[in-house]
Amino acid sequence: MKKIITVIMLIFLLVGSANKELKIENKIEFKEGKEEKIEFKEKKEYKLSLIMAGDALIHDAVYKDAYIGDNEYDFSDMFEEIRPIIQNYDLAFYNQETIIGGKNLGLSTYPRFNSPEEIGDALIDVGFNIVSLANNHSLDKGEQGIIHSNQYWRTKDVMVSGTFDSFEDRNKINIQSKNNISYTLLSYTTSTNGIPVPEGKEYLVNVYNDELVKEDIERVRDEADVIIVSMHWGVEYTHTPTSEQRRIANYLAELGADIVVGHHPHVIEPIEFIDDTLVIYSLGNFISAQIGLPKLVGMLVSVDIIKRDINDSIEIDIENVQSELIYTSYSNFRNFKVIPYSKLTDIIFPNFEEKLQPYIEVIKKEEETIKVNSGI
Repeated sequence: MKKIITVIMLIFLLVGSANKELKIENKIEFKEGKEEKIEFKEKKEYKLSLIMAGDALIHDAVYKDAYIGDNEYDFSDMFEEIRPIIQNYDLAFYNQETIIGGKNLGLSTYPRFNSPEEIGDALIDVGFNIVSLANNHSLDKGEQGIIHSNQYWRTKDVMVSGTFDSFEDRNKINIQSKNNISYTLLSYTTSTNGIPVPEGKEYLVNVYNDELVKEDIERVRDEADVIIVSMHWGVEYTHTPTSEQRRIANYLAELGADIVVGHHPHVIEPIEFIDDTLVIYSLGNFISAQIGLPKLVGMLVSVDIIKRDINDSIEIDIENVQSELIYTSYSNFRNFKVIPYSKLTDIIFPNFEEKLQPYIEVIKKEEETIKVNSGI
């Protein structure tokens, strides 16, 4: 008897469950003694994968290492170890810290940089297709450098933001779409290293202020599913976000930014969620010739952007946040290579697991759930 009752209860549960699923598709209503069948739209879900890297800081040692003669450069070997990672993603972001200002202006290094076009070519070839151009070195070669940089990037199938040729150009809405998810990039810097932006030409580089970013986000909020805000901010060589970084991050979250990508400190800083907004305070250096372990350790951060459409109601979620440390290896300022944690060995970097543990703790300081070095 107990077995019979158990079987009957299971049947009721299964029928109930089936009916619950069925109601997603159909609902029967009775009106004035008649049946009326209402069709419900099926739930639709889309995914867009995104990976992010920090500052491409091209010192003279880096571009001299890439020199192949006849005023030409080849950076491809430096990024071979991360190429397979980047090419797994729909979207890939990095900050072009040193302007591609044109070789006719003379290549240069710190404190006022100018990089060869081939660095952009190499990173596009690796798979990067979203690039921030607003940073404290944007004006290193003046207006002419920005004009040449903009001309260069316009020839590439890449979304860029941060420097412009006119106010009209700056205020254009630039939205692209992939996998049925639309996205845009807004890029700002809090400093130009004391180099003044020419009066009347404030469009040349997006220098952050609250009103400017508010207007920009309001202009695109109803047009794009995902707003990525690139922020060049903070204090160099500190692993702790400043109070101003935190204030801006909270403000951007209030305005509706979905992802805030931070850079400039040249070392990594924590990752956290502010409500539904993902904030990466600093990705650290992507590649550089700086000296000292903290400046040679950066990170890649990947996410899944999920778009859910239920009865024409759109919901965007940032999920599966993962990070992998990267290490810039070089010897005597030669043989530069960016190596992900998953490919490090004690031969390349002796005792790397122990030495990199403090950086893992920095990443997870604000958000324990972040997966670090998970083989992204």
